[in-house]
Amino acid sequence: MRLSDFDFDLPDDRIALRPARPRDAARLLHIPADGPFGDHGMMDLPSLLQPGDVLVLNDTRVMHAALTGVRPGRKVEGRDVHVSVNLHKRVGPDRWRVFAKPGKRLREGDEIRFKKLSARIEVKSDGGDFLIQFNQSGAALDKAIQNEGVPPLPPYIASKRKVDAADEEDYQTTFAADDKMESVAAPTAGLHFTDRLMNALNARCVEIATVTLHVGAGTFLPVKSENIEEHQMHAEWCEISDSSAALINRAKQDGRRIIPVGTTALRTIESLAGNDGVRAGTMDTDIFITPGYRFRVTDALLTNFHLPKSTLFMLVAALAGLDRMQAAYAHAIADRYRFFSYGDACLIEAAK
Repeated sequence: MRLSDFDFDLPDDRIALRPARPRDAARLLHIPADGPFGDHGMMDLPSLLQPGDVLVLNDTRVMHAALTGVRPGRKVEGRDVHVSVNLHKRVGPDRWRVFAKPGKRLREGDEIRFKKLSARIEVKSDGGDFLIQFNQSGAALDKAIQNEGVPPLPPYIASKRKVDAADEEDYQTTFAADDKMESVAAPTAGLHFTDRLMNALNARCVEIATVTLHVGAGTFLPVKSENIEEHQMHAEWCEISDSSAALINRAKQDGRRIIPVGTTALRTIESLAGNDGVRAGTMDTDIFITPGYRFRVTDALLTNFHLPKSTLFMLVAALAGLDRMQAAYAHAIADRYRFFSYGDACLIEAAK
């Protein structure tokens, strides 16, 4: 398939710059395997699910991965260069892979000075990707990053407004685990969940499994090749615990549905899936799901509305069919659903 197959026209005013308040007031488009689409709200989710369904949540926590620093002026230039850094993958106690701008003004060996932190560029790769070494390590580095950075809002929001105090809470799920703070983007489908909604799901006898995938900033990188098979995904660390694997496998054996909340949860369970269910464990996954993929665990998906020509739109097209998703998105655009990270949600059932 070609990249242009996954394009659609999205009016700029459909991009949500703030979330719904309260979180569970977001709209929810139901996309069944066939038949008409259904317009709902997030609090209708329990009635759209069946008792015994298993929702799979990603319990990762977002860190303050957006940093601003200065590359001191060189002798030839004389002027300092202001640098924007977005962390995207930890590779050691004091090393991170990052995206940095302006990449053309940075070289291997350069120092970037933040407020109290500093880092040295060890490797410069293509596309604004760098390996940097900080002057602190481990827990001390994590604390310093939290103190100096801000929530890493996606480019389509950060380009239109500044990060503010509201984003501290808005861009974090209510179920994020305190000891899993390593994501540099939120698993945004989970942003709609509240205690009220969780209680309603419990009353409906919907079960909850948790997995972890530390979301990397590579999720925002565009697909540049018209031949989508040439695109290389950035690897992200993921984990399924023994208890979650047992819950998911028991449900599959009983014929109950597995419904990941967000593409990160879906990619985790599909990455650690075998012919007889999912296995507990950890791995770095670069799974790239496009039409033609055979889903081994996923029966439906709760997710937000994704960017045109993105790997995430390709994933939902693989689940429901490209024509079906193009029609669903056309319906959502016409009915003024709100798109992307702070936008509305859809419940997509797998094609039969």
